[in-house]
Amino acid sequence: MMANPSEVKVLVVCLGNICRSPMGEAVLRHVAKQRGLDIEVDSCGTAGYHVGDPPDYRTVAVCQKHDVPISCAGRKIASTDFTRFTHILAADESNLRELTRVKPKGTTADVRLWGSYLDDKPIPDPYYGEMRGFDAVYRQCVLLSNAFLDEVFGKSGE
Repeated sequence: MMANPSEVKVLVVCLGNICRSPMGEAVLRHVAKQRGLDIEVDSCGTAGYHVGDPPDYRTVAVCQKHDVPISCAGRKIASTDFTRFTHILAADESNLRELTRVKPKGTTADVRLWGSYLDDKPIPDPYYGEMRGFDAVYRQCVLLSNAFLDEVFGKSGE
């Protein structure tokens, strides 16, 4: 049975919440809207390095290049996120381990590696690299967004 879009709330998580997770948030929301799905999507980091900061300028540039709206401020994971969101998607294994470590007992969110919906591959951190790394993250976020939405709502066009 397919999920009701109004009940699906997704949190995309990386380390600092300025590169991968803000891009993932923006791309997932955009792909969902293209499919006619209005789901809640947010992002955060497992570390509080960039609380209140805008996304990295390269993340913003890549999203703008693909006409994907992006607007968020960095924040750190909160214990309430584990009940507020139905799905928490980790960018990589390190963040998945940290999410699993801090997840309060009895909470309801499905915490998984985002890549587990497609190929079990992590999203590499592009922060210390060149622009092409951000382009690669964008392409991966599009694939992962479609794979996630396919699993939760059924394949597009079904």
